[in-house]
Parts: sequence; C-alpha cells; structure tokens
Amino acid sequence: MYHTYIFDIDGTLINTEQAVLGSLQKLLKNNYNRELTQQDLSFVLGIPGAVSLRQLGIEDVNHANKCWNDLMRDYQHTIHVYEGIHQLLTDLRKHSIRTGVVTSKTKQEFLDDFVPFGLDNDLPYAVCADDTKLHKPHPEPLLKFLEISGAQAETSIYIGDTIYDYECARDAGVDFGLALWGCKQPDAIPAKYKFKHSKDILSILNLH
Repeated sequence: MYHTYIFDIDGTLINTEQAVLGSLQKLLKNNYNRELTQQDLSFVLGIPGAVSLRQLGIEDVNHANKCWNDLMRDYQHTIHVYEGIHQLLTDLRKHSIRTGVVTSKTKQEFLDDFVPFGLDNDLPYAVCADDTKLHKPHPEPLLKFLEISGAQAETSIYIGDTIYDYECARDAGVDFGLALWGCKQPDAIPAKYKFKHSKDILSILNLH
C-alpha cells in the first residue's frame, strides 16, 4: 500500500484559480498596460509565479511578483477548500498515512494563501518553491520531499491537477493521481489514477 500521500495545493486542495488569474490580469493591465484573457493566462496554473512572469516577458520579476501577491489579497474571498478535503486528510491520519505537500507556492504564499485554512496541521511536511533550485515539472521538489520526510518513492503517491505535477512525479519515480475536480485537461494527462472526488482517493489505500 501507499504509506505516503503527497499533495499539490492549487487546484488540488484549494481552489485559487480565480484569485491567481484575476490578480494577474489586474497586474498586467495596471502595471504593463496589457490586456489578456484568463484563458490566455491559464498556462501559469501550476508553476511558480516568478517563472510565469518571465514567460510573459516581464523583466523585474521580484517587484512584479510582490505586486501580484499584493493584488491576490483582493481575491482572497474567492479562495476555498475543495469539498471533502478536510475529511480526506482526517481519514488518512486515522490510517497513520504520512502526508505533506509539494507546491509551486513560495513559503510566503504558503503562509498567506494556505495556512489560514488550517489544512497544514494535517500536512506536516511541505516543500515550497524556494526550497529547491529547480521546480515542477522537474522532479527536484518531490525528491526533496522524499529526503526530508524519509518516505520511499515506491510507496508514495503524488496527487495534483496539472501536466507539470504528472511529469514531476513520473521523473521522481512516484505514482501519480489526477485530481479531476481541479484539472483543466484530464485527457492530456496519463495518470495512474484519476479521482473524480477527493473521497475516491481512499479507495486506493489497500491496493498497492
């Protein structure tokens, strides 16, 4: 069986899509006089903000990223925990499963956007964007998680919602489960498991 369940955050544990894309739209319009649709910007979901901004051709990445994070506060009311996640984490704890997160959020973003929901109490291990030199889809973040948690790749599963999450897991030698509730391209991601609802994750507890 899997002894370790590792989760992505955005699009997997909490819904931050509107906050991320809305604040980025506002940043681009206010600071750079650029108007892009949320569909145009959807590629940023799942990768670190600094990487996203570079791909958008923005040079002063540190300043822009700070402004983006400031604007995110205007959208804080749109962020919510996906249905069933609290119960899932409670059930995993009852089964003595090791849990944690590997996220593209920085530590500060983790503190600002995630910790207020109280989920971190059930997720004792966390690897954020500033904990590694390389980021998803590179496997380094997951390999770092295995290192700090003492988990083994072959008895771990990573659950996320993007192709970046899948590629990170694949190259780290970790099985991957796709969170369909947050996924935009389910047919394009060859996950070992595809979960329609968070409670479905419990169905694999004794399969492996």
